[in-house]
Amino acid sequence: MRKVLRLRARHGECKSYDDRTNLSQVRNLSCLIPLRDNTMQIIVRPAYPRTAWALEQSGIHPLLAQLYAARGIQSMQELDPGMSRLLPPDSLKGCSEAAVLLADAIGAGQKLCIVADYDCDGATACAVALRGLRLLGARQVDYIVPDRVADGYGLTAPISQRVKARGADVLITVDNGIASFDGVACARSLGLQVLVTDHHLSACPDGLPALPDAHVIVNPNQPGCTFESKSLAGVGVMFYVLLALRALLRQRGVFDAACQPRLDTLLPLVALGTVADVVKLDANNRRLVAQGLQRVRAQQQPAGMAALFAASGRDAKTATTFDFGFALGPRLNAAGRLSDMTIGIECLLTDDDAVARQLATTLDAINRERREIEDTMRDQALTVTDALFTDVSAPPPAVCVFDGGFHEGVVGIVAARLKDKLHRPTFVFARSGAEGRAHELKGSGRSIVGFHLRDALDLVAKRHPGVLLRFGGHAMAAGCTVAEEHLAQFEQAFSQVALEWLDAATLTRRIDTDGALKAEYRRPDLVDTLHHEVWGQGFAAPTFSEELDVVSQKLLGGKHLALKLKHQGQPVDGIWFGHTTPLPPRVKLAFRLDIDTWRGARQVRFLIEAAELPDR
Repeated sequence: MRKVLRLRARHGECKSYDDRTNLSQVRNLSCLIPLRDNTMQIIVRPAYPRTAWALEQSGIHPLLAQLYAARGIQSMQELDPGMSRLLPPDSLKGCSEAAVLLADAIGAGQKLCIVADYDCDGATACAVALRGLRLLGARQVDYIVPDRVADGYGLTAPISQRVKARGADVLITVDNGIASFDGVACARSLGLQVLVTDHHLSACPDGLPALPDAHVIVNPNQPGCTFESKSLAGVGVMFYVLLALRALLRQRGVFDAACQPRLDTLLPLVALGTVADVVKLDANNRRLVAQGLQRVRAQQQPAGMAALFAASGRDAKTATTFDFGFALGPRLNAAGRLSDMTIGIECLLTDDDAVARQLATTLDAINRERREIEDTMRDQALTVTDALFTDVSAPPPAVCVFDGGFHEGVVGIVAARLKDKLHRPTFVFARSGAEGRAHELKGSGRSIVGFHLRDALDLVAKRHPGVLLRFGGHAMAAGCTVAEEHLAQFEQAFSQVALEWLDAATLTRRIDTDGALKAEYRRPDLVDTLHHEVWGQGFAAPTFSEELDVVSQKLLGGKHLALKLKHQGQPVDGIWFGHTTPLPPRVKLAFRLDIDTWRGARQVRFLIEAAELPDR
């Protein structure tokens, strides 16, 4: 299998290398941006003792007060998870208009069709929309899930035609649509009313704030929207639309406050989609997630979520945001990557425990297959990069990897792995499987902090019209499609942007921590307390750092480093997953706290995240 890695050097030459390349040619590229693999700066977040003291005086545990203060929390009010503190729906642009459109359609008995997306956010948003609309009186509501390979991303004209063929009157997008100019235009030409609910940035090619011509758009990131939380996930946007719809139906006398449908039953799905989509957990999102977790722990989640907890070996009664992000989310995402997200949506929709277990088992099997494919692709990509960088001190400013055998559903995960290893903006490409598009390559990219990936693609598109057939995304993750014949030109243009934008600070690996852990806080009950809180993107889980003595170390399964450490004079176990290089006798480590249960005994152990090693 031919493997290609394209490198961009400082002085403008673009070279391509495959597994037959003389590696001495690569070693002579001495003009690459320097990076030492062992370089890691462990940074301690600024401490705000007065703020922490004020929080502690309000009744918060001293450790939590310290952690919250370091994350910008100023008062107890910011930590109040109550539903009454959610931002009001009428402050979200388009929400009130969407409520009118949907209320009128429901009142007229019209048929509604939801166009979903094939990731966890899209799946949960679709399930929330279907369950919520049915609760609020919709008698005819259906959904369509685009196929990742055949349809690509978003609402396209063929999808609009399929919605019309199903006899729908109203088309509702969830977690997509803000960039679907052609699909919306087609839907309107067919006589469909179009409601776009999305949270992505507009993708107008010239950067202007143009939007598709939908009847109503609800998106906190659309021009003119003053909604305070710009980080709502797609599922959160749909939940807000339902809140506005229920309020309007109350005003119309369809039901009163005493007998209105309970939309809070949807919050476990909202929490799952919000965490899995890795959106920033601002105060509003933290409230949504906290409310969802509260119900999951009380066993008030849909049958499909309960089945996914069981299939992943997690306990819903002690559910955490880590369960959402690393257990349930990946199992739903795998369906969209390798199979059909309909399986995931049906799992979230069913109220039959037996059906839920069957679907969750299927999703678990698909996720295992995804991991196998990912491992193979990652090994192939790393074989190339390891060979190329054996005797050089750095990768290029940006990395593009293409292999004709790669599966397009998994390129994003592989890009993330390479980005982590090389600390460079990275794109991984696979050949499109869509009919008639074999000449197209679909790429998924991941970036490092300080390099806005979508903005970089936008600049490439402006400088080189026609090279990018399609693109979109966010700061840290984005996707694009190029003709295979234009891959080298894209790589050169993308690497040139990276060369211009990257600087020494951006290229330095760093991990932000909460400093030293007091010995008295190294207790299982406090670890349980920490795990119970809402952590995630933009509100990082506690990570501590300090110099520790390494008493002994050994490899587990040839893949993980098991450690016996001395923390402030007391022994503690540690483990560094995926790391095999021995550590010096004394080293500064960044670590998270975990509970290791052995024969009924619960002990705290350190999960090592990074080591600050001296230059070699």
